[in-house]
Amino acid sequence: MMQAMRSFTPSPENSREFRDALGRFGTGITVVTAGSEDGPVGITANSFASVSLEPPLVLWSPAKASRRFAHFQAAEYFAIHVLSHRQEQICHGFARSAYAFDKLDWVRNENGVPLIEGCLSRFECRRRATYEGGDHMIVVGEVTRATTTDGAPLLFYRGSLGEFLRRN
Repeated sequence: MMQAMRSFTPSPENSREFRDALGRFGTGITVVTAGSEDGPVGITANSFASVSLEPPLVLWSPAKASRRFAHFQAAEYFAIHVLSHRQEQICHGFARSAYAFDKLDWVRNENGVPLIEGCLSRFECRRRATYEGGDHMIVVGEVTRATTTDGAPLLFYRGSLGEFLRRN
């Protein structure tokens, strides 16, 4: 039986309800990394999207209120790592700390960007543009190198992590 739909106008008074509505959209989980004056930094993000195939562009959106925002605002080069369902610990690590590289298999690329090994896909990017996006900044990156492998993704839906179950 279908439940009744409820419409509302988003406002500061119902921000939790708006956030819950957004949570109905299942997203993949990424970790975005960059080099910084403090060393390698990373952040868990689900605000990732493809923009263009020609040229190859992607975007992500860091929160301005994040303690890590300044690192990513300054980063000319960064990498976006699409996590597999086996990498939940990486998701949690970078949700808690910018410096969660301990016990990870990673290397730096020629631009000083930390690259985490074993992800489903990895997009090495050069910042192409930034745009104001309310309480976030929209970062468009031109993909200079992509790496990919097969596997199941780590997904976020209604406040929980899980994996995709394929019907055959």
